[in-house]
Amino acid sequence: MRPAMQFVDVANRFGAAITVRNQDTTVDGKSIMQMTMLAATSGTKLTIQAKGQDARVAIAALQELVDQNFSTSPPSLRVGRKDGV
Repeated sequence: MRPAMQFVDVANRFGAAITVRNQDTTVDGKSIMQMTMLAATSGTKLTIQAKGQDARVAIAALQELVDQNFSTSPPSLRVGRKDGV
């Protein structure tokens, strides 16, 4: 799964409103169409903001995804069987 799709998938697990901003543009972090408009490549500096009841948990989950370099779903984000599948 591409990083933008992974990001949107995780973002949509939360009720908080999530925005992502680069130098010039702010988009809805729950919309794949808007996320692709950022045209962010590896190394692009982005700012993630969340507002709402579960905003802190959402930011922590998204930060973990980024810290994992989008290589796999971080263990705390896996849903389903114990093996994460």
